[in-house]
Amino acid sequence: MRGLFLSERRITIKKELTSKEKLFCTYYSINCNAREAAAKSGYVFPEKSALRLLRRQDIRSYIEELDKQRKSNRTEIARGYERLAFGCVSDAIRLMFSKAADDAEIDRMDLFNISEIKRKKGGDIEIKFFDRIKALEKLNLLCDENDSFKGATLYSAIASSAAALKEDELE
Repeated sequence: MRGLFLSERRITIKKELTSKEKLFCTYYSINCNAREAAAKSGYVFPEKSALRLLRRQDIRSYIEELDKQRKSNRTEIARGYERLAFGCVSDAIRLMFSKAADDAEIDRMDLFNISEIKRKKGGDIEIKFFDRIKALEKLNLLCDENDSFKGATLYSAIASSAAALKEDELE
C-alpha cells in the first residue's frame, strides 16, 4: 500500500534549441526587435511566435549568452583600436635603426602599430604605421554604437513588455 502514495515528481528534460530557435536568438541579439527576428527566422506568425519564444527561459538564457559574446568581441575590438590610436612606436623606431636585430629581440618588440615593413635594395627599412586618426574615428563610432545599442535594448524591453501585457489582457 505504501507504494500507491508516492509523491509525484516533475522531471524537466533539458532539450536542445532547434536551429530555427537559435536563429531567432541570433537575430534578436543583433537588433533587439522580437517580431523582426521571428520573421527573419522563418516563423509564420512572427509576433505571436516572438512573444512565445521570449517567455521561455532557455531562449532568454541563449540570448544573454550571445549578448555577452558580442559585448566581449566589441571590447576586444575597442582595445585593438585603442592600441592603434594610442600605442607606442618606440620599438618600431628601435627596429628601424638597429643594424642587426636577432629574432629573439624582434619577438620581444611591440610592433602592433605597424601596417607594413619593406626592406629596400640598399638595406634600408621602410616602416608604415596604421593611421591613428582613422583608429580614433573607428573607436568613436564603436562607442556611439554602444550608446545607441543600450537605448535600443531599453526601448525593445519596454515594447515587448507592453505587448505581453496587452496579449494577457486579451486572453
